[in-house]
Amino acid sequence: MAFEGSKEKVGILPELWAFMKVRKKWWLGPIVLMLALLGLLVVFTQGSAVAPFIYTLF
Repeated sequence: MAFEGSKEKVGILPELWAFMKVRKKWWLGPIVLMLALLGLLVVFTQGSAVAPFIYTLF
């Protein structure tokens, strides 16, 4: 890979934060947060007794 020699290992969250800070895209914050929370809700309720109630919301 072209970036193997790079000492800097940047993850997705610091990169997203830097993008929002530099480009002044603060409105992306709540959208990303809600998508992450909904994703966690689906993952953690998969196969549980709560799953049918979650799916009726959508």
